[in-house]
Formats: sequence, C-alpha cells, structure tokens
Amino acid sequence: MTARPSAAALARIIDHTLLKPESTADDVAALARRAVQLGTWSICVSPTMLPIEDVSMGPVKVCTVVGFPSGKHSANIKAAEAAEAVRNGADEVDMVINLGLLIAGDADAVQAEIAAVRRAAPSPTVLKVIIESAALDDDQIVLACRTAEAAGADFVKTSTGFHPAGGASVHAVELMAGTVGGRLGVKASGGIRDYETACAMIEAGATRLGVSSTDAILAGAPREQ
Repeated sequence: MTARPSAAALARIIDHTLLKPESTADDVAALARRAVQLGTWSICVSPTMLPIEDVSMGPVKVCTVVGFPSGKHSANIKAAEAAEAVRNGADEVDMVINLGLLIAGDADAVQAEIAAVRRAAPSPTVLKVIIESAALDDDQIVLACRTAEAAGADFVKTSTGFHPAGGASVHAVELMAGTVGGRLGVKASGGIRDYETACAMIEAGATRLGVSSTDAILAGAPREQ
C-alpha cells in the first residue's frame, strides 16, 4: 500500500470498531451494515455482541476482544473467552496482555497467557496482542512484541483505546514494526480520528488500523481515479 492510500484501499485495512460498554445489538447491526458499505476489513465488537445476526457480512471479517480492557484476567479465562468467541463466529481475536506481569519483567508468564489464547483460538483465527504501548517504555514495548511473536501471535496492537496513558503513537508503531520485522502485522489503535493520522500510522509501519471514526477518516482520503 502507498503512504497516501485511497479511501477504498484504506478501508481494506480498517477494523471498524465499536467497543462502548453501552452498545446495543442495534448499534452493532448498524456498524456491520456500514462496514459492508465501506468495504472495511472487519468489524471489531465486544464478545457478548456475537454472533452477528441479521446482517450479511460478505467478505467483512468479525473481530472481537479478549481480556478487555484491563488484561487483568487469568490465562484460563482469556482462553475460554477466545474459544467461545470463535464458536460464536469471530474470525479474529484481539487479546489484552497482563501489563503488570510484563512491567515486572515476567515475560514467561505473559508468553504463557498468549500461548493459551493461541491454543484456544488456533489458526486460521487471527490473534492480535494488545500491549498498551503508551503505558510502556521502549524496552518494554520491544519485550512485549518479542513475547507475542514467541507465543505464536499474528499481530501486535498498540492499545485498547481505554487506557489513561493514551493510544497509538507514531514512535510506538515504528518501534513495534521494527521489532517484528514484517513477521507479524502491526495494528495501530487508539486516537486515530482523521486521514492524516491514519497515514502517519501507515508510514510508521502499521498494517491494520483499529478505528471508530471510520467515516471521518475515509472522508479525508482521495478517491480512486
């Protein structure tokens, strides 16, 4: 993809997201219909919103979250949540790591929990690992990425969008992309609300974007000739 993608090209790497606690089934159905119209890669919704019913998703994938948003769930609970999500139609699972374990230097425990979710949601289910990059220093970001790769993840993801430290940053995406070296995807999420910011994340190495402001972002993109 070029650094300045068209609206259609940009849509194809967007996870069109609705994770507000107050979301209803009607809200999710509207999100799904809009994702199909826009041609986004997926929708990303809370696990209790699955399965998606009464909407023909076509090629649009279904993504959900696990251990969200704090990550302070046991590995067994995260694995069970992932398995249930797959049974309910999830194509992709975005799990939150236990940040406290990572910050304390217990990468083995973090790897074990990611691996447990991987076993519960095996390929072809896509597993993304949310590291809350804004809450970590550079060494911790690198450690989180290496741990996710070692555990069999498909992507590393910057943020839940709920942490008070903030969401995605260009620096974090660059560091994550450099660490995984194209072996994993990089999902930038949290605070991406316009086309210019989306382009900055792509230029930094993001291969997927998690956004709730999809319409506003795509409105700023050039149309295909």
